Amino acid sequence: MSLLPETGRRVEEIAVRAQAEGRTPSLALAIVRDRAVLHQVVAGEHPRPDAKTQYRLGSITKTITAALVLQLRDEGFFALDDLLYRHLPGTPIGGVTLRQLLGHVSGLQREPDGAWWERTPGGDVDKLLAELGYDKVAGAPFRRYRYSNLAYGLLGAVLERVTGESWATLAGKRVLDPLGMKRTTYSPVEPYARGYVVHALDSSLHEEPRLDSGAMAPAGQLWSTLTDMAKWAAFWTDPAPTVLARETVDEMCAPVVISDLESWTEGHGLGPHLYRVGERVFVGHGGSMPGYVAQFAVHRRSRLGVVVFANAYGLTGTTIKDVALAALAVAVEAEPATPAPWMPPAPPTGEAATLVGRWWWMGREFEITPYGDSLLMTGPNHRSRFTREAPDHWRGIEGDNEGEILHLLRDDEGQVQAIDIATFVFKRDPAHLA
Repeated sequence: MSLLPETGRRVEEIAVRAQAEGRTPSLALAIVRDRAVLHQVVAGEHPRPDAKTQYRLGSITKTITAALVLQLRDEGFFALDDLLYRHLPGTPIGGVTLRQLLGHVSGLQREPDGAWWERTPGGDVDKLLAELGYDKVAGAPFRRYRYSNLAYGLLGAVLERVTGESWATLAGKRVLDPLGMKRTTYSPVEPYARGYVVHALDSSLHEEPRLDSGAMAPAGQLWSTLTDMAKWAAFWTDPAPTVLARETVDEMCAPVVISDLESWTEGHGLGPHLYRVGERVFVGHGGSMPGYVAQFAVHRRSRLGVVVFANAYGLTGTTIKDVALAALAVAVEAEPATPAPWMPPAPPTGEAATLVGRWWWMGREFEITPYGDSLLMTGPNHRSRFTREAPDHWRGIEGDNEGEILHLLRDDEGQVQAIDIATFVFKRDPAHLA
């Protein structure tokens, strides 16, 4: 499968123009769907990249850290509303929660103490914690969005303390290996692009150091390729149950905070950024480290994504985010997902058979029909899907009644007389108004 020729031409124009006008030694962009690279564009000669050339991910690493936090939450290691001091006792900023740290609403400032961590060899977790002070709290939790690298360093510290394993080990065995991301590594492995600062006056290239971030690694350490990032993009559209359940990924992609309060074009979930482009919302994250910028984004409904790398500390006149979102918007508009073929549902049996058909509430007609191994209820401005949890007990798993309970109400002879959905009672009688 590949993009239509005209779609590929438009994507290529976006990428090549970004490399030329942005003055970056090299740029690599891929449109991806279902773990595969549909279209790849490379521009520049320093180096001439391919799909297996590593670039540094920067803060895209945070999405790996967030996945680890939610994974361990699901396994019962902690709750997202645990206060930090419960897992890092003695820290002076322990009054924030793991949820607040994930969503960048903890009030913590952007960076840890000491020299600029991106350009300094990192210390260990003990050093990070020892240097924390009350002055790192820049505002009250949830008062506003405040992006914080420090928050993700602390989340990495929590992961290490509750498991007894290093963040790098956890990332490898719990996320990267199960997804087959063999070229996503803690340190660069050849072939990889060297990172540069491009001087504004003479356009000379100045190679940047590639340092180990130590305790701040959970905020920006990893290296990866277009091929591997296609797998990570696919994870957000079709989650691998060995890593996270779909319900957990949906939870991560729900907005915690709107970061652009004027136009509401950006927000943040429990790990990923949310970007509104026109009438669509994309999910992803950007990253930068000395000599590198990177971005990935996906449109979950169409299963399309974009990955972009460049080996310069920023692009002249634009941003890597703008390049990525422009390319993804073109692809999503021109390459909608093919709908799944319609298949007649299996005849309902048992309780499902008693529920299928027309129901009435307040003079309004609703209908319940089979939907795979669940039931779909539709009506005026209403759509809900239910699955059976226990006798006479169905759980809303999608739509208006998600999370709510549908109860079957029976008479003394055991016949179903009505259904109760969160106190709203539906009957077969069109005259029912209660």
